[in-house]
Amino acid sequence: MDTAVFDGHGSWMLWPGYSTSHLFPSVTIETCQRRCIQMLLVMCNPLQQVFGVDGVNFSVHVENQTRVRDAMSRRHHRVYQLYSRTSGKHVQVLGRRISARGEDGDKYAQLVVEADTFGSQVRIRGKETNFYLCMNRRGKLVGKASNKSEDCVFVEKVLENHYTALMSSRYAGWYVGFTKRGRPRRGPHTLPNQQDVHFMKRFPPGEYPETTPFRFTTVNKRSKRVRATGPR
Repeated sequence: MDTAVFDGHGSWMLWPGYSTSHLFPSVTIETCQRRCIQMLLVMCNPLQQVFGVDGVNFSVHVENQTRVRDAMSRRHHRVYQLYSRTSGKHVQVLGRRISARGEDGDKYAQLVVEADTFGSQVRIRGKETNFYLCMNRRGKLVGKASNKSEDCVFVEKVLENHYTALMSSRYAGWYVGFTKRGRPRRGPHTLPNQQDVHFMKRFPPGEYPETTPFRFTTVNKRSKRVRATGPR
């Protein structure tokens, strides 16, 4: 009787006249192949659980990583003004009081924006008063001397109309907003499509970012040399 025997090197071989019924009773080539396939399926089962999932939403992972505090990196500070689309003035941090009645260049309207994570979470501090813009549990905008509270963290969102909205990191769906008179609007009464929550970033007068002038290059077709020229 011809019997399939494993040769010890990863393959099967057929030995004529060799019987292994005392070791593997009624073992055939088909049975061995079937058992090998079953073993492979068992080994690959964890991979199927990982790669077999449909509709994986990686945006959830990005959002979770954005919320993680980055204590190792150096925080990036920016100074600019927040122009309110509704009041036509700039946001002011007047100690514990917040308003949107500042003129262009007003010292209370100059805000220091501190990047809190590698994402878009920021803390906003008044440059003159050193008080932070915060939103309490009632949705009221207040100024605090300490930035340790989660109430002082906001998420910067760039809208489709190129305006910027500031949503509370602790109270999702609550935005920084002001009325036409520059009074703060409570967070529960705000929506991202309202003009009350739309702001435009503006640099304070005389504090524009440093820009490097462009340099144009021309190529001579005869010599193939690159000759640099100044701005026209």
